[in-house]
Amino acid sequence: EGLVESERAMALYLGATGGTEAFVPGPHLLFEGATPRELRQLLTRAEGRPTAKVTIPEGWNRFDIAARLEKLRVAGRKTFLAATADGAFLDALGIERGGAVGAESAEGYLFPATYEFPLDTDAREVAKRLVAEADRRWSALAAESKDGLAALQATLGWGRREVLTLASIVEKEAVVAEERPLIASVFLNRLLDPTFRSRRLQSDATALYGCVAWPEEAPSCAEWGGKPTPAVVRDPKNRYSTYAYPGLPPGPIANPGGPSIAAVLAPAATKYLYFVAAGGGRHRFSESLDDHNDAVRKRREATAQ
Repeated sequence: EGLVESERAMALYLGATGGTEAFVPGPHLLFEGATPRELRQLLTRAEGRPTAKVTIPEGWNRFDIAARLEKLRVAGRKTFLAATADGAFLDALGIERGGAVGAESAEGYLFPATYEFPLDTDAREVAKRLVAEADRRWSALAAESKDGLAALQATLGWGRREVLTLASIVEKEAVVAEERPLIASVFLNRLLDPTFRSRRLQSDATALYGCVAWPEEAPSCAEWGGKPTPAVVRDPKNRYSTYAYPGLPPGPIANPGGPSIAAVLAPAATKYLYFVAAGGGRHRFSESLDDHNDAVRKRREATAQ
């Protein structure tokens, strides 16, 4: 209102120049005194729309991302979650739908970085951009670690999705950057070392994700409060419990950054099978259960003081 002198004249102009089909939906920055031609140009260009910078930290899951997108008025939370769990859309994006880990959503493929989007962007367009960035980063990392990827394919039959799944666990477990390759080595040793017969990764973070993604499935999720209680992490009805089930969980539990992906492709050469928090974001790593239990005891004594 107030942008044009005559609404009828504007309507006639639009009718004579192709109507409104080419208009980009969403808010636009318009100015008084613009001619009908200038207004049409502004309404058909996304550049004139207000934008928001969206920073996605490493280790965020798609639920975290959806909440931020809605808060910044970039895309609706529900529409983004629906888009990133739509099977046909996942296929169109080239997200793998098989192998040892089946695709349930675009989790793990929404690369953490800083982006700029127009307000009220279609949720699928947002997802496409995040996945495209993930594809670009993966290509570079896989090229840098050809031998590491080949070794994982040969020993475990892994492809990209499995690597991303373990990388997402490393991302959630690691606090100190230099420990990522060590933590990756622990989980890989648990899968490959014949003396570790259970092949259970035993990561609290995986079960916690199960309570976020599928809270209605596991009774323990009803009153979990965001904390990794024994009831939550060991609940066999939680499909993401890596205490209850061997091997990888059904899919990534977060969106890992480049360093965590690189850590899985090039893990530290260790015989570690266990680790426990040692304070300051660091961990103590052990090769045997006895040493691990000793480390756990010392940690409990230190925190009790």
